[in-house]
Amino acid sequence: MREPTYFVLVSLLDGPLHGYAIIERTVELSGGRVRLATGTLYTALDRLTAEGYVELVREEIVNGRARRSYGLTSSGAGALRAEAARMAEAARLVTDQGRRLKADGSARKASPA
Repeated sequence: MREPTYFVLVSLLDGPLHGYAIIERTVELSGGRVRLATGTLYTALDRLTAEGYVELVREEIVNGRARRSYGLTSSGAGALRAEAARMAEAARLVTDQGRRLKADGSARKASPA
């Protein structure tokens, strides 16, 4: 799962949001790393809706424009939990390795990736 998708899903954990609120929330949650353009967001939401991870929960007209609110589905919450567990396991590998290196008092030279 790509980082923008992850943060779009995370932004919906507390309940449905409309598009602009999702954009703002992803910036906040990512510490400013993820900044979605409107077109990018709605393309992602269309894809996530087709995958069953989010659903359109409300559509209203505000100032003459359609405002759509999206919510996280149970399938989306499951995918988000699985991704969070995957990332936690990947981080654990690094942090555990770092502790072992400190405990051994040795450091191996890193080979270029």
